[in-house]
Amino acid sequence: MRVPIIEGLNNYINKNKVRFHMPGHKGKKDLIDWANLIPQIDVTEIEGTDNLHCPNSIILESLKLASETFKTKKTYYSVNGTTGAIYAVIMSITKPGDKILIQRNCHKSVYNAIILGKLNPIYIYPNYNSEYNIVTDINPDDIERALLKHSDIKAVVITNPSYFGVCSDIESIAEIVHRYNKILIVDEAHGSHLIFSNKLPKSAIESGADIVLHSTHKTLPAFTQSSMIHVCSSRVDLERLETMLTIHMTTSPSYILMSSLDFARAYMNEEGREKLNTLIENIQRATSIMNNIEGVKIFNNRDKKVCFDFDITKILINLTGININGSNLEKILSRDYDIQVEMSDIYYVLALATVFDEYNDLEKLVLAIEDITKKEIYRADKVDKIDFKYIKPKTRISIYDAFYSDIENVLINKSVGRISANFIIPYPPGVPILCPGEEITESIVEYINYLKTMKIQILGISKNMNEIKTIK
Repeated sequence: MRVPIIEGLNNYINKNKVRFHMPGHKGKKDLIDWANLIPQIDVTEIEGTDNLHCPNSIILESLKLASETFKTKKTYYSVNGTTGAIYAVIMSITKPGDKILIQRNCHKSVYNAIILGKLNPIYIYPNYNSEYNIVTDINPDDIERALLKHSDIKAVVITNPSYFGVCSDIESIAEIVHRYNKILIVDEAHGSHLIFSNKLPKSAIESGADIVLHSTHKTLPAFTQSSMIHVCSSRVDLERLETMLTIHMTTSPSYILMSSLDFARAYMNEEGREKLNTLIENIQRATSIMNNIEGVKIFNNRDKKVCFDFDITKILINLTGININGSNLEKILSRDYDIQVEMSDIYYVLALATVFDEYNDLEKLVLAIEDITKKEIYRADKVDKIDFKYIKPKTRISIYDAFYSDIENVLINKSVGRISANFIIPYPPGVPILCPGEEITESIVEYINYLKTMKIQILGISKNMNEIKTIK
């Protein structure tokens, strides 16, 4: 019997790699024998199993325990990931045609919600630190300026922490947003662990956000696609939110995923705090060693106040000082040292650590980095530093009108004056150059061509890197 997905996954398992990537359980099964349990608990809504869309017994009890653990007004489970949760949350607060204030570098699901909800986005741009080559935090004053200029904004959506662990001043942002009588939604997908340690940045739950979304599977021991929606204030219309959740969530919610959320909550409540603090100490020890290896830079936000705060469980390793870029470092670690990191860009690899990582896992990373720095074979001639810049394009038509328009591929060099039908996003820094409905200018074309010559990955252009989707 040919089962390519199962065969491929078994191949990965058999390599026994150290996993510095999500999900947070890291493939370890010390506490629950999920392998034997999963087939048995894959059930449906029958007597005794409750119903996620109208909970009144075991699911309701689990939700109440989650609300107590995360210190919220009310908590909901999402088995459609944080993506489905973001659709429901944003569309519960807005109506078609409303304005919404978002980060330009927010998750794609926020843009999708704008398309689905026929919303009009107003953008704020995060800071960029050229010394460390990293997108940093949001300036609260930028939010206030936007709210002053657009008094009809309905909600503000902030990503915190970023994929790289960068945190903004959510308390100040919340104070500003509420002063203007708006609702603050924080996509804390990468920060469901923050509330369990005072050694980490403060969670948006404790910082005044109205709604906080957690991709519980990313940093806690839950299965992929398991998320939570935390309502933290009385400003939220719970009935409308629940209606939107029924629209954007499957009518066949997985009991496997709900069980893993139940487990993740219980584990963190009983053992997780101590384990998290131990993890933080282990990370500090490991990163201190790596920082003292010649040619290695670990981003930690201590040496220089680059951003408001930083989550050190996101280990950012930079070897460009010895001409090893992030992309090559990821390949070297996987191929030669059986260590799989979460992701890489030109400058960094991101090793994501969770409560299921022990010091011996971190030690293997330390020893690998130390060994790599000693081998000339891994070094390139040079790593070019990219001059990133924010180009703020003009919106010609709405995102949703552009999305549903007839499109055609046009050569990039002949696209000036056309309207983009796609998102054009370079990695790094992950901030869209263009969104659907925005005008392509000469400076944008020049910038895209510059990034191409620097071999930057650009999402949204053709595979041959020569064409762009535009509106007919």
